[in-house]
Amino acid sequence: MDDSNKTGADANVAGQHLRLVAGREIAFDREGFFWDYDDWSEDAAAELAAESGLSELLEIHWRVLLYFREFYEFNARTPLNRDLKKGTGISLLELKNLFPGGLKEGARRLAGLPNPKTCS
Repeated sequence: MDDSNKTGADANVAGQHLRLVAGREIAFDREGFFWDYDDWSEDAAAELAAESGLSELLEIHWRVLLYFREFYEFNARTPLNRDLKKGTGISLLELKNLFPGGLKEGARRLAGLPNPKTCS
């Protein structure tokens, strides 16, 4: 993560990094995943997408991001690839190519889901 995006009050508390995103101070982990699922917003997702090289989130991107969030809220876990394919109507190859970083490092991060390395 680029240190220039951190706020002045930024403190590394238990792996948290505070950043100003979409006009709000938001905590992220060291790999850029939201620390708190409830800090996510569409504006934050759009700003983070632009940082990762995705200048515009199209309807197809929002379909995937919102499906990730809806599935996680209902099931308390991230959707498996077959769930994503069925729930979005998009092939796995297309899903993986929609986001810089693919599904885990791209779509999952932009959707505000927990870091796959810290999930139990």
